[in-house]
Amino acid sequence: MSNIQTKLLLLLLSIAAIFQLSSCTTVQKITPPSLEYFQTENASFPAYLETNLPQVAKIQKDDILAVIVSSLNKESNEILNFTNINTLPVSVFSGNVGGGSQPLGYPVDSSGAVVIPLIGKIMLGGLTLQKAEDKIRQELEKSIKDPVVNVRFMNHKFSILGEVGAVGTYNLLDERTTILEAIALAGDLTMFGKRDSVTVIRYKDGKREIGKVNLRNRTVFTSPYFYVQNGDLIYVEPTKDKFIPLPPQPQAPPPSLFLQRAPIYLSLVSTVVILFSLFTR
Repeated sequence: MSNIQTKLLLLLLSIAAIFQLSSCTTVQKITPPSLEYFQTENASFPAYLETNLPQVAKIQKDDILAVIVSSLNKESNEILNFTNINTLPVSVFSGNVGGGSQPLGYPVDSSGAVVIPLIGKIMLGGLTLQKAEDKIRQELEKSIKDPVVNVRFMNHKFSILGEVGAVGTYNLLDERTTILEAIALAGDLTMFGKRDSVTVIRYKDGKREIGKVNLRNRTVFTSPYFYVQNGDLIYVEPTKDKFIPLPPQPQAPPPSLFLQRAPIYLSLVSTVVILFSLFTR
């Protein structure tokens, strides 16, 4: 092959390479977030899981109790259930259903006592709700025939923040409410919620205890934070893929195709000139 043919071949290969580079585009692979729950290496079904028993809540000072009494004596029922009918205005949280008010309830004083009509002052501090029902019923049987007593907490709540559908404070109806039910009440985690590291902040023995729950693994069912307790704060951390969208900005009209490819054309012309000068030597 002659020297001229070699230079001509180099010229054609250079032009072809430039056009090839100008037509290539870089495609960035986007990995979707992992949204699975309760994963395990053992995929056999049915699967049987051990769970912890919930801690039975006991009546403490500053609790507010709903005491509902049913009996054959209508007048006594109205007197005893007065605090369940009359309400006080309260702040409305996103987890509350209804208006911005709640029943008065029976407050527990610093000594653990509650003042109930027809009974007077009765010590309920340290008792479970079931034992409190039994104690109130025994006292009411002295003046009412066959009363039926139901006691519930009115001020027990939990809060949930972070990457959930509805951030807010929710009523905790009983001690069997699980973290899964709490998240369901808040509208589930968003696609940016970190499912393998949900934080639970709990007040325990005079200290703030911080725990982690992995919703992607079945060990969540044996976690000490599986059952929600009064005052729990659940925080769902965002993943690293989370970003804050900026408000739309006015954009100038896109340049023409010729202007977009102008650098490529200039590179092509420069290469042709250089190779032509070599070719004509």
